[in-house]
Amino acid sequence: MKFSLCNEMFEDVPMAEICATASRLGYHGIEIAPFTLAPSADEITPEQRKDVRTAIEDHGLETVGLHWLFAGPTGLHMTTTDDKIWGRTRDYLSCLLDLCSDLGGKILVLGSPKQRSLVEGQTQDGARQRAVDLLGSVTDQAGQLGLTICLEPLSPVETDFINTVAQGMEVVRQVNHPSLKIHLDVKAMCSEANAVPDVIRSVRSGDIGHFHVNDANLYGPGMGDVDYGPIAEAIKDVGWDKWLSVEVFKYDPDPETIARKSIEYLRKFWPNGD
Repeated sequence: MKFSLCNEMFEDVPMAEICATASRLGYHGIEIAPFTLAPSADEITPEQRKDVRTAIEDHGLETVGLHWLFAGPTGLHMTTTDDKIWGRTRDYLSCLLDLCSDLGGKILVLGSPKQRSLVEGQTQDGARQRAVDLLGSVTDQAGQLGLTICLEPLSPVETDFINTVAQGMEVVRQVNHPSLKIHLDVKAMCSEANAVPDVIRSVRSGDIGHFHVNDANLYGPGMGDVDYGPIAEAIKDVGWDKWLSVEVFKYDPDPETIARKSIEYLRKFWPNGD
């Protein structure tokens, strides 16, 4: 098992400093929110892409991939009935695939709750078909680049579209492409009716594209009430052994403390990352 950090909690800290901290604490990779590099992915120059990748690799780390894909620019929506907006969103996802490849990443986590929620008058079936069409239009490109798009179920507090892993798997199966898989997030799974370990065991390792670790209180693993003992057992049972990526939504007392406490807790279940 390898551990990674999502970079956005460090806010304006330069990438080289983030990587130095992550490496010193024992992390193996960095996961990037594109909006931390520029307001829009197409504004990230070839030179900047090279510098970011170099900073990561020079510290002995890997670029895991991208997340928060549609947080910027404005005007993106993956299930909209507006063909112009839908087309722009599809084109932007294609742009993000190229960015991920340039940075040396392998996965793109598609969460972005506001940019997928149902629009007025839309049904769940209608939204699902728009999402299937959008994802199906870029999976061949993802495959050619050696990338995996990871569809992330999120809680009903965040969105009204794809709130459970089972719902996410419906879309994954409908698209039916090896470059689209399900993403598992502990915070999100905590909102489901079934216990988190049962949700994890509902999928196979081959269905999983990526895995975020955090707590229902929006801090890192081990910083709240979520017990990772049963979660770790479920992860081992399904055979997931790639990345566990720390993603938090509250940044106090400071990012380094969160990163340190998180990896110390994870190592209770995966000593030395294994």
